[in-house]
Amino acid sequence: MSKRHEGRTVADLYVDHPRELQHYGTVVSMPIALDAAVRSASVESLNQLLADTMTMRDMYKKHHWQVSGPTFYQLHLLFDKHFDEQSELVDAIAERIQSLGGVSIAMAHDVAEMTLIPRPPRGRDEVPVQSARLLRAHDIVLKEARTMARQAAQASDDGTNDLLVSDVIRTNERQVWFVAEHLVEPQ
Repeated sequence: MSKRHEGRTVADLYVDHPRELQHYGTVVSMPIALDAAVRSASVESLNQLLADTMTMRDMYKKHHWQVSGPTFYQLHLLFDKHFDEQSELVDAIAERIQSLGGVSIAMAHDVAEMTLIPRPPRGRDEVPVQSARLLRAHDIVLKEARTMARQAAQASDDGTNDLLVSDVIRTNERQVWFVAEHLVEPQ
């Protein structure tokens, strides 16, 4: 073995000389009866939604770990359940992007640059603050998803429209209901 390759692995050779298969922001041809321009617009919108859904998913896990107070146990379980449901949405959105011929974002630094959801502080907040932050995040996602669903329907992108209405909107609306009920003031 030459000095140049000493201590290097096969993986190092690939990482040092990568061959990108597809650039982010492009779509490859997919025989799904949708024009490239339609697929490209859906991919761009879905990547924004993906960034925001990943952020909300992670906020649920943060609050799952940091929740405290008299409703600790119930919220600890609820936030973890919502985290799991948001994780399923993340996967469904990313797979839709790929099936449209696009490239889905995947790394935390890309998500942090793209998300529209305000970053929560690192510290631990009271339950009403945690809940209010989650509701604000849901509001952002729901506004995006509704607009995107209408655009997808107008472009005849039925698969994207179905994902947005049947999965993203319905899941987020249900989660809003459960979280909002914890903010109701006792009578």
